[in-house]
Amino acid sequence: MNKKFINQNRPERRDAAQNRQRILDVAIKLFKKNGVEQVSMNQIAIAAQIGPGTLYRRYHNKSELCMDLIKDNIDLLFNDIDRYLSDNRETSPAQRLRGLLKLFIHFRETKAQLLAGVESTPAASNNHTQKSPIYNELHKLFVTLFEEMNNQHTTDSIFAADMLLAALSKDFYRFQRNVRGYSPSKILEQLCLMFSKR
Repeated sequence: MNKKFINQNRPERRDAAQNRQRILDVAIKLFKKNGVEQVSMNQIAIAAQIGPGTLYRRYHNKSELCMDLIKDNIDLLFNDIDRYLSDNRETSPAQRLRGLLKLFIHFRETKAQLLAGVESTPAASNNHTQKSPIYNELHKLFVTLFEEMNNQHTTDSIFAADMLLAALSKDFYRFQRNVRGYSPSKILEQLCLMFSKR
């Protein structure tokens, strides 16, 4: 599958590439210091010493900027998922679902802030038809596994994939971790109990 979530083949002028790198360097420093959610696009533009128009021409919102910062890690995640699913073709779909969830939960834990930034696009929060590329790719994988479990193609598999991704979303996951006090392994166990017996 080898997903590429940002077009890396587009040629870039030297000054544009320098601006891009300056934006990314400044953004990652501000994010580490203050947290992704507390940093505005205007703060990034000021710290990078560029005009807001220059910033918004490159990144329409903070979600796109976070995606650029995290894209290599996302590619690695989906390469790991591909490898896992390929190496475990003979195991049950429920077991493969567990392995996939384990990989994603580890990714969410290690890249929490940037991943939350990717998920925080204003369009996605106001329009539920627009989802991140990560959501779309995971949704396809979950639907395939649920269809295997049911041994048929049904809308139930689509609904189950939507519900599972809702449970893995930043707000729900953060609530389970910080308010309920569940560990990542406990969340994994609970999700497997809920979604593997279909």
